[in-house]
Amino acid sequence: MGKVTGFLEYARLEEAAEAPQSRKKHWREFVVHLTDEQAAIQGARCMDCGIPFCTNGCPVNNIIPDFNDLVYRQDWRNALAVLHSTNNFPEFTGRVCPAPCEAACVLNINNDPVGIKSIEHAIIDKGWAEGWVLPQPPRAKTGKRVAVVGSGPAGLAAAQQLARAGHDVTVFEKNDRIGGLLRYGIPDFKMEKSHIDRRIAQMEAEGVVFRSGVLIGKGKLEGGVTNWARQTIEPDKLLAEFDAVVLAGGAETPRDLPVPGRELRGVHFAMEFLPQQNKVVAGDKVKGQIVATGKHVVVIGGGDTGSDCVGTSNRQGAASVTQFELLPQPPAQENKTLTWPYWPIKLRTSSSHEEGVARDWAVTTKRFVDDGKGNVKALVGARVEWKKDPATGQMKMSEVPGSDFELPADLVLLAMGFVAPVASVLEAFGVERDARGNARAATEGAGCYKTGVDKVFAAGDMRRGQSLVVWAIREGRQCARAVDEYLMGSSSLPR
Repeated sequence: MGKVTGFLEYARLEEAAEAPQSRKKHWREFVVHLTDEQAAIQGARCMDCGIPFCTNGCPVNNIIPDFNDLVYRQDWRNALAVLHSTNNFPEFTGRVCPAPCEAACVLNINNDPVGIKSIEHAIIDKGWAEGWVLPQPPRAKTGKRVAVVGSGPAGLAAAQQLARAGHDVTVFEKNDRIGGLLRYGIPDFKMEKSHIDRRIAQMEAEGVVFRSGVLIGKGKLEGGVTNWARQTIEPDKLLAEFDAVVLAGGAETPRDLPVPGRELRGVHFAMEFLPQQNKVVAGDKVKGQIVATGKHVVVIGGGDTGSDCVGTSNRQGAASVTQFELLPQPPAQENKTLTWPYWPIKLRTSSSHEEGVARDWAVTTKRFVDDGKGNVKALVGARVEWKKDPATGQMKMSEVPGSDFELPADLVLLAMGFVAPVASVLEAFGVERDARGNARAATEGAGCYKTGVDKVFAAGDMRRGQSLVVWAIREGRQCARAVDEYLMGSSSLPR
């Protein structure tokens, strides 16, 4: 542990950030990691709490008390080793993870958890700055070949682990750059893409081969899915050339809103809007780019993707930004005795919200209004209320009579979540899907992460559905071990 009385002596310290009105003028990251001294103080606050609920709360089971103590003692290099022992890419999670570990921290009972995420951020940034993050090529090659389909966090984690086990790994990505939803789903102001690029360089030095612009499958992808593929390879060819295939694509099929006016110009899925701006930031020119400049923007959906649309719209110079959520407004503070150490439902204000947005809850969209030329000009919505059905005990929604309203809307962004991975890819491989449309594969017992198709495994959003980056990393690591066991009969890779 850190200092025995540290949690009594020191307060939680948030990372510094550039002021909202200033950071809206650029696309760079604006959060600054803690100094060595500040991180040491945060590490000192870690308690000897007996059961490390933080580690259980973390999907990759980061060994949090250990690296907290090492940072307190300023042993940064060993802190980095501990962090990397469970997490391949802490620079990703240290920036975009919602930190369920902090919700599980014992000090969170008093709303004052250890700044675990900020410590993680500081450790990995120092590791890169000091040159401690180096390639780890295998000592020997196995002669086995593995194809990884999808280069998001699950695919990258699986590929790195398998390469370090000595397998020849090739990663296929349908888009023009490697990174999956890390590259095209997360705005640069939350995570600059140089972090992905240097990991790719590390993995290439470890033997991983990357092939971008290659779609694995047959036919066309469903609407709203980014695809800049220049080549298509059918599954049969992949299965013939490789000893195992890992399907690690994202849950990219967006939830649609089938209301009158949905077909109007100016109504788009969030993932039609966000990737284009990422390409522009990367230096590309996007013909017919969807932009919010000078427009009244309405974002439908209150999650992280909706928040990213808010931040992007403000940076593009939107006239106004409004965000609706169908569910009622959550409480500002959860009931700790009922929820701790689990992830609570409570009101969360993101950095994008701080930059300017009108937020509203318990709102349903009834239709979009045509300007007479095929463009959206307004949204008609209504208030809803949620009540428990006495027969089933489930919450049911009903529209409040007479609550209709009309709101100007030149650009509507649908950010209501993702329902499943791309169905055509799973169908091309003949992979059985579960009730939610995800690849069916167990995570426990013999043959975990293996689908019903010989040699084919699935991990991340492709298997579990829409989830967090940190969950994707966990599944990629565990799937890599399962593939290694399948190929070699046993595995020394950690789970």
